[in-house]
Amino acid sequence: MDSKNLRDQALKGIVQAIPIVLGYLPVGTAFGVLAQKAGLSTLNALLMSLLVFAGAAQFIAVGLFSSGIAPYTIVLTTLIVNLRHLVMASSMAPYLKHWRKPALAAFAYELTDETFAMHSAQFVSGVPGQVQVLATNITSQAAWVAGTWLGAVAGQFIGEIEPYGLDYALPALFIALLVLQIQNYVQVIVAALTGLLSVALMQLGVNQWNVLLATLLGATIGLVLEQWTKRSSS
Repeated sequence: MDSKNLRDQALKGIVQAIPIVLGYLPVGTAFGVLAQKAGLSTLNALLMSLLVFAGAAQFIAVGLFSSGIAPYTIVLTTLIVNLRHLVMASSMAPYLKHWRKPALAAFAYELTDETFAMHSAQFVSGVPGQVQVLATNITSQAAWVAGTWLGAVAGQFIGEIEPYGLDYALPALFIALLVLQIQNYVQVIVAALTGLLSVALMQLGVNQWNVLLATLLGATIGLVLEQWTKRSSS
């Protein structure tokens, strides 16, 4: 593959990542502010965004850190929250079976909810070049890291953060992505039911597994509804 083709693929990947970048910059900034207020140094906040790179887990970890929770509990909670990445990566695997292991590792390392949503919608009609796909992921993480740095620096000049509602930034991004993915009434039902299940499980005391269990139950119900709809229309 010539250098011009590689540059074209990289540029396409960067452009494709722009919607994610527009979300990651403000949300990453919110994380940076919260991390600074929790007592993390700018370097540690940046390292978390470089090495962990999982928005929900990072927000939760910072909240636990500020509450003085034991380190092993923070690590375990982060692991549980990120178990969904196993499901996301598994669903991507059939499309990338021709990739070499180093490229697969790089892809999996930077796979997030947002890039997964974009890739899963695109891969159905055809998998772009490897450089384009990785460029999308790299650009997305660069925006997250840049936002983290901005937030960590800005946090030094912000007093009380509660009035800004910064802890709602990540859920707001997830809601926006969900709305963009919904295409029919079955998906509306599944999304609403999964959200209700998650809240119900949390109220019952399942604080660490509620999201994962609700997702599995919601996906199962969605599959049943989809199959029933297909049989009814045939």
